[in-house]
Amino acid sequence: MAKRRSQPTNVNDVKSKNANSGMSYKEVEEYLAQTTGGQNTKQYSNTNPATVRRKLESKNSESNPY
Repeated sequence: MAKRRSQPTNVNDVKSKNANSGMSYKEVEEYLAQTTGGQNTKQYSNTNPATVRRKLESKNSESNPY
């Protein structure tokens, strides 16, 4: 049988404590992906692969004129 609380839960108090408790799991994953280049974190990366390719191609064409 479930225990009954003598006082109702203060929802606003719980929300306030949750908001001030630090980063969520997803926020931590995103932070690690952006700061450490973590593996399997592609969904959090803000790197555009096409931009990287263009930069590499232009760098290679400048150093090698052939």
